[in-house]
Amino acid sequence: QVQLVESGGGLVQAGGSLRLSCAASGRAFSSYAMGWFRQAPGKEREFVAAISWSGGRRYYADSVQGRFTISRDNAKNTVYLQMNSRTPEGAAVYYCAADRRREATMNKYEYDYWGQGTQVTVST
Repeated sequence: QVQLVESGGGLVQAGGSLRLSCAASGRAFSSYAMGWFRQAPGKEREFVAAISWSGGRRYYADSVQGRFTISRDNAKNTVYLQMNSRTPEGAAVYYCAADRRREATMNKYEYDYWGQGTQVTVST
C-alpha cells in the first residue's frame, strides 16, 4: 500500500512558475512509476507527465511539453512537477499517482494509487 500526499499548489499568474511535490509512504516507492494528472471542473482527468521508476524515461502531454518537468528523488520518496510559463488555464486539481509497474504510462487506468490532489489556479 502506498499513500501519496501532494503539496505546492496555489495561485500563480500566467507566465509564472510553480513546483508541486508528491510525498509517498512505503518502502516500494523507488520501484513504482509515477505520474501527474489534472482535472478541471466538469472535465475528465487528463495526463500531464509520467516518470519511470529510475527516472530514465519521462513522458509529457503535448500541451505541457517544454514547459513542465517531472522528476523524482527516490531517497526522499518524492516526485516533483516543475511548471514554468503557465498559461491562463483557470483552476485544476493536480493529482499524483503511482503505478506498481516500473515503466511510465500515460494511461490513468493503469495507476494503482492516487493522492487527494492539490489545487492550482492560473490567473491572467
